[in-house]
Amino acid sequence: MLTVEKIGGTSMSSFHDVLKNIIIGNRKIVDYNNRIFVVSAYNNVTNWLLEHKKTKEPGIYVKFLNNDNYEAALDELLIKLKIINRIYADIKLDQDLADSFISDRIAKAKKFLKGMGQVIASGYVDKQNIYQAAREILSSIGEVHSAFNSVNILNNNGIHSTLVDLCGFDDSESLTIDQRIHKQFSGIDFSKTIVIATGYTKGTEGIMRAFDRGYSEVTFSKIAVEVKANEAIIHKEFHLSSADPKIVGVNKSIPVGHTNFIVADQLADIGMEAIHPKASKPLEMANINIRIKNTFEPEHEGTLITKGYVGKESKVEIVSGTNKVVAIEVHDPMMVGESGFDLSIMQYYKKHNISYILKSTNANCITTVIWDNHKVAPLVEDLNANFYEVIVKPMALVCAMGTNIAKPGILAKASTALFENNINIECFSQSLRQVNMQFVITRENYEKAIIALNNALCYKEQ
Repeated sequence: MLTVEKIGGTSMSSFHDVLKNIIIGNRKIVDYNNRIFVVSAYNNVTNWLLEHKKTKEPGIYVKFLNNDNYEAALDELLIKLKIINRIYADIKLDQDLADSFISDRIAKAKKFLKGMGQVIASGYVDKQNIYQAAREILSSIGEVHSAFNSVNILNNNGIHSTLVDLCGFDDSESLTIDQRIHKQFSGIDFSKTIVIATGYTKGTEGIMRAFDRGYSEVTFSKIAVEVKANEAIIHKEFHLSSADPKIVGVNKSIPVGHTNFIVADQLADIGMEAIHPKASKPLEMANINIRIKNTFEPEHEGTLITKGYVGKESKVEIVSGTNKVVAIEVHDPMMVGESGFDLSIMQYYKKHNISYILKSTNANCITTVIWDNHKVAPLVEDLNANFYEVIVKPMALVCAMGTNIAKPGILAKASTALFENNINIECFSQSLRQVNMQFVITRENYEKAIIALNNALCYKEQ
């Protein structure tokens, strides 16, 4: 059975546990192989390289954009990466070799960035293309650092391992992402080695341009499809559970044993990192099941995501959401009975490349919920210029999801739970498929709502 397995940054930073729980586990040496591990950068490294994913604190990439002293920042990064190397000395990471490798890679990155800076200064090129290339170069550093270290540790522990470096630093071939993956994996006998692949892949389309920070999961997905894996496994620091254990508590966070790709799409749409939506689709189309596992509970089977699963019992499986959205309501008296009026609104969303998470309508109002980011202001400016009245409110979104929630009383139970906690539902949406109920609430009530819905719909049903 050939598996492709993704290890996230938080798990990679606990590589002692990855080695013990995931790679070795209770396997015999003969069972180590037929596994491909796609690794992320160690925790926070990509934040240092680009910008912090949540707080948006600027990293080295922003220094390059601003023509600031990015070379000194890369030198500081090298010191941090060498400190990370020291963490794994006791599990046989060759310190001199690891330091030398990452020093060489950062030196090459400096050289590339310096050349790009000179080209930008000439004034003859489109700066945006150069900036995007710089973002690609910086992104790759974190993944190759963790991948190289992982291979070195495994080999030094007597576990035969092969590095597949998809970053393309040492070649100038004009290959797409798919072509590079095909080339790099051709000829490998997976029965004789564990493969460690970088989560970053160099390609002519630009993996960062196409997928931004979800790129490692896209690499993972494309590799699984390329090698025709029997199963795609994602190792995370928590189970895929009924609700975020950091909010509801580990004891009230119920692991989800089985769900389907439709629910996985709902999770992806609200930013819950089960799997990137552009990573899950190729796996779904190729009939490759996904399994989400907890790095620190290796004996647990985790959550299996399959195409046709529908729970036998009608119940909510997952409560999730986000407090980083805004609700935009367009009110216009001319909307009533006007065919295609919503199309005229949606054209502005397309213009600003914005996808909405929720859409709710009545006779003369259309409300959408979108991510709260830099795109909001120019969109609202256009809407205000073209429609009668536009209201914008910072909001939170909480969702109750499941493969089979088409049961009388579940909506009543959810709304009652919110009511009993003095949480008003500002807006609501549910489609005919009935796999996701979406409640728009005020931001200050977000965590309280997650706890209330998990207690009412998931925890008490156990």
